[in-house]
Amino acid sequence: MPQSLTFCGRTFRTGELELMRQITREFSGLGVTEIARTVCELLEWKRPSGGLKNHECRQLLERLQAEGFLQLPDLRKLGGQGPRRADVSAAGCEPAAIECAASECEPLELALVEGPAESRRWREQMERYHYLGCRVPFGAHLRYGVRNRERELACLLFTSPAWKMQARDEWIGWSDEQRRHNLQAIVNNGRFLILPWVRVKGLASRILALSARQMPGDWETRYGYRPLLLETLVDAKRFRGTCYRAANWIRVGQTAGRGRMDREHKAHGQSVKDIYVYPLVRDFRQRLCGHLTR
Repeated sequence: MPQSLTFCGRTFRTGELELMRQITREFSGLGVTEIARTVCELLEWKRPSGGLKNHECRQLLERLQAEGFLQLPDLRKLGGQGPRRADVSAAGCEPAAIECAASECEPLELALVEGPAESRRWREQMERYHYLGCRVPFGAHLRYGVRNRERELACLLFTSPAWKMQARDEWIGWSDEQRRHNLQAIVNNGRFLILPWVRVKGLASRILALSARQMPGDWETRYGYRPLLLETLVDAKRFRGTCYRAANWIRVGQTAGRGRMDREHKAHGQSVKDIYVYPLVRDFRQRLCGHLTR
């Protein structure tokens, strides 16, 4: 048994890890989601809004199972639940190309993805057209579709931030303790997809500007606190980050190339990405390096 394990910004000690194993053993008749909620309640693993971090807890439990530390019950087969990956086996139906000035795509509507039909459509587009595909979002997240009247233009995903990135953390200037305390004030733009039939110069930077204005309020409504800084990672082998620079995002360095899931530090340098950030308030650095009042 490990003496401690850090996951999503929280360090779990031996006693807490043993409690997780005990709960999964004694409550094996429950589903995995119910077990995750129980663990969160007992360990008071919550968001600043007071909501349980059951999604992150489930990922932690699945990791511990993969490492042979505990055994989760089999997943229940419930009617109506879709696959974790979108089905794109059927041929896609693309609309006519949109080629115009960016001003002709105004007004832009940044709409939260809500309901099964919208979710299925968003997941399918991301899986079909984004080079990274569609994965289950990590932790807190918001998904958006971007439209101009009835025309679909883009898809965006905002998620919990990367736990630790040296270039970002040095640019902010915070200590490890300050980062652990205030990390949730950063939100990561995890996916940005301009749909392939949309060929409008300057549109991407306009969408980024709109999202920087609207998303913080939506995040606060959903999770109970307002972010101070946005971040994103750009694969420099594929993209130059032009739209982010045009929207006044700041390049602060590069990642070590490991990624979120490289827990054994075996992938160093294999997937190096440029780090861009966008301050949402003027005093973001002072607040990130202090003690936030949420």
